[in-house]
Amino acid sequence: MSTAEGDPPPKKKPRVDGQITGLAGELFVAAELLKRGLQTSVTFGNAKSVDLLAYDPESKRSFAVQVKALRSKNFFLLSHHKVEPTQVYVFVLLNKPGQQVQYFVVPGKDLHGQPEKFSKWFLDPKMPGIHPNTLAELGYEDAWHVFAESAA
Repeated sequence: MSTAEGDPPPKKKPRVDGQITGLAGELFVAAELLKRGLQTSVTFGNAKSVDLLAYDPESKRSFAVQVKALRSKNFFLLSHHKVEPTQVYVFVLLNKPGQQVQYFVVPGKDLHGQPEKFSKWFLDPKMPGIHPNTLAELGYEDAWHVFAESAA
């Protein structure tokens, strides 16, 4: 789109800080886990390998939780090669203020052991990712029961 001579160029919409999005996702997930009776702590820091630590006092199980957050529906960027099978992955779609947050809870063993079921994009060598629609179709939306399942 061209502008008349002397007109200022159109303003670009400011890009949202990815760290803010990530922290918002972590805090939303922490709140959901706390609501479900799991003792939860956020691991702050730049070079961390786990976003949240959760402990279920009933089952005496601990969980290392990785959180991937987006502000709007797009691919969650995640390489199959970086998935830890012992961790739980919670994909968070924040949506716009006033809209409900969406959660997709996936055991790392599913992501690691059956990558092809998460679509060809998850195995893409250049920019691997998983779309929220795929996670919903596979039954992972609000699958908080993952934190109650046996360790087997």
